[in-house]
Amino acid sequence: MSKNGSISSSVIKRLPRYYRFLGELEKQGVDRISSRELSELMKLTASQIRQDLNCFGGFGQQGYGYHVEDLRKEIGKILGVDRHFKTILIGAGNLGKAIAMHINFETRGCSLIGIFDVNPKLTGEVVSDIPIRHTDEIEKFCEKNSPVVAVLCIPKANTQEIADKLVSLGIKAFWNFSHYDLSIDYDNIVVENVHLGDSLLTLTYGTNIITDTEDED
Repeated sequence: MSKNGSISSSVIKRLPRYYRFLGELEKQGVDRISSRELSELMKLTASQIRQDLNCFGGFGQQGYGYHVEDLRKEIGKILGVDRHFKTILIGAGNLGKAIAMHINFETRGCSLIGIFDVNPKLTGEVVSDIPIRHTDEIEKFCEKNSPVVAVLCIPKANTQEIADKLVSLGIKAFWNFSHYDLSIDYDNIVVENVHLGDSLLTLTYGTNIITDTEDED
């Protein structure tokens, strides 16, 4: 498993997609697959797949291709899905509750252990078997349980302040759903900013192109 920080972000962002497709193949009972067959499924080139996987050691065999179960396990190790990083979620509004209820953290390398919100009316409410705590309890909770990942579903104005506090409490990674592009001046902090609105705009761009082409016809 490579620890090479020079691997491009585009390769890293494709790894979860490999993991997902290989999981579907496992469910279908597929034992092995060639890079060509995998490329047809994923709409990538076989060369791209080989280049991506070679960043981490290859895993394929000449004339055999890839053993689906073994390759998925190796990619899972690279992604850290076997680590079960302790995770907390800040912001138990509609989005936060939806993420807590519908994202399977355990199969994605995380273990959700705490949910927090500033609204005292939510304190004690249970979401996915986890009681919501008031944000005043974050410091004591982190000191006791040592989470390393935080999911932020909070207003933009509060994001930097809360992130700074969480870093001081030992948080090493953020899954950030606020509308603030979190950029923290600390070493060894991982940030994944998620902009759902941007994703929708990308969709409407593609729809715009398609409909314009149809109108021209």
